[in-house]
Amino acid sequence: EPSPVKKAAIKNSIPVYEPQRLKDPGFLEELKRLTPDFIAVAAYGKILPEEILKMPPGGCINLHASLLPEYRGAAPVNRAVINGEAETGVSTMLMDKGLDTGPVFLEERVNIPDNDTAGDLSKRLSVLGAPLLVKTIELVSSGKIRPTPQDDSHASYAPPLKKEDGRINWNKTAGEIRNLIRGVYPWPGAYTHWKGIIIKIHSA
Repeated sequence: EPSPVKKAAIKNSIPVYEPQRLKDPGFLEELKRLTPDFIAVAAYGKILPEEILKMPPGGCINLHASLLPEYRGAAPVNRAVINGEAETGVSTMLMDKGLDTGPVFLEERVNIPDNDTAGDLSKRLSVLGAPLLVKTIELVSSGKIRPTPQDDSHASYAPPLKKEDGRINWNKTAGEIRNLIRGVYPWPGAYTHWKGIIIKIHSA
């Protein structure tokens, strides 16, 4: 299923490149030919090679769905809900060789309502994040902003979810189980086994 970005690009006759490997020589040459001022990255599951990071004069700017340095990694929204956080947000950062370790330009905070699922929160963060990314690029372009290094002593990691992460551990408290159910919805979904049957739980 094409992403909304790809659909919009195709509709407006904008070329779309989807390399299997970011270090593919043909793709790198095409990227150089385009001479990008910036490269914007959002919800992209690969670390950019140094050759790409150094390519645009404005740098590679990433939109990340947490208040960095908290919840670096692939599943920041899910992990925040699973851990029962009351607040999260979106951050824009100048990418470096690490995993979400680059200095931060801007951030916007948002409360996590007690009934929010990861799916609900993701939608709200995307609405916040898009204009924040545009604002960041405008400020960087005009030289009106410099990124602030992250405090690594407060860093935490949000590893990718696996199917088995949705399995309920009934030794946890009721609150922890409810947060798990919210945090793994819509994927991978919470489940348990009863008399040989898999039962999926969507809300609690």
